[in-house]
Amino acid sequence: MKSLFLSLTLALALTACHGNNDKTALVPPAPTSAESHAAPVPQNMLRVEPTMLRDLRITTTAVERRAGNDSASLVGELDVNQDAYAVVGIAVSGRVAQIHAALGQSVQNGQVLATVQSPELGKIRGDYLAANSRLDLAQSTLDRKRKLADQKIVAQREVQEAEASVKAAQADLHASLAMLRALGTEPVDVSDGALLAIRSPISGRILDRSIVQGQTVDPSLALFKIANLSRLWLTAHAFERDAVRVLPGTPARITFAALPGQSFEGRISLVGNQVDRDSRTVPLRVEVANTNGLLRPGMSATAFVPLGNTPSRILTVPTASVQRIQEQWFVFLPRGSDTFELRPIGRGRDMGGEVEILSGLQAGETVVVDGAFLLKAEADKSRGEGEHEDH
Repeated sequence: MKSLFLSLTLALALTACHGNNDKTALVPPAPTSAESHAAPVPQNMLRVEPTMLRDLRITTTAVERRAGNDSASLVGELDVNQDAYAVVGIAVSGRVAQIHAALGQSVQNGQVLATVQSPELGKIRGDYLAANSRLDLAQSTLDRKRKLADQKIVAQREVQEAEASVKAAQADLHASLAMLRALGTEPVDVSDGALLAIRSPISGRILDRSIVQGQTVDPSLALFKIANLSRLWLTAHAFERDAVRVLPGTPARITFAALPGQSFEGRISLVGNQVDRDSRTVPLRVEVANTNGLLRPGMSATAFVPLGNTPSRILTVPTASVQRIQEQWFVFLPRGSDTFELRPIGRGRDMGGEVEILSGLQAGETVVVDGAFLLKAEADKSRGEGEHEDH
């Protein structure tokens, strides 16, 4: 199998790079010599021909170690405050008889949202009324038996039987009452027969209404979704090295793409306890006051979160140095007059023209800046040729 990378030639003056006081050094073109006949290089190396360099301006710089930012810029999305959010359903099957609330409407706790006609509920209310009547009858019978027993007209056994009947009737009534309350209704509503009033459990705004008049509904269906939008939750994700420095209760500044020029104040209420294995990030929750009602769940946002007081040191390279090849981030390191090493790295935060390096590089190592994108194109091309020849 041929090497996955092209055997190309490029002259690189590494001594010029290290001798220059500027952060970025210019690499002169390679001389046209017999270097084009050099031996094949390993698969993690790329060799470039002089003709590729004549029209290029390749520069390099050293990997820097410097103080990390005292804040992190985190991208997130607004969501409802789960502590002030309700999904309203129904515990019994029925048909929507009337709708009293519209999508987007503000409602109060206990307000009727819809009326559902349910034969099943009608039967349960009927059972409650019957149980209540049986208890009244059993109690009257017991009172009469006790009076007759006092007069020695009936035996004490009949009094005991009447007492047992009262206890049985009380049990039936309590069971019927529990069934009514499980369906979201009270004994005072039994006069409504088969009609059930669906009420809002919180004060807020209706975010979703999934029913229409005449529709058949059952307990599996969410009829309404209601949220109090006075405070919202912003969920963002911080790299694990930053998350350990974020303190709950810390204030954060938040901006929204939909509201340019405006910023909002929030407060970190939760730092997640688990690291996502794929992204290596930890979720953060920032509570935001929606004072003017401008914010809506689902809006994208950027949170500027202060980090702890402990100073940190990080490695950085220019953004142009970092290139993505297939599913991995790489940088190119000069390795001789015509050869570049492809070094996989762990990419961290974007920091205004620079990229944080989490792994794969050491401070002082030299990486390509300008020209890295063209080297990536050559690497992609040679990978494609190598895979083609494998077939």
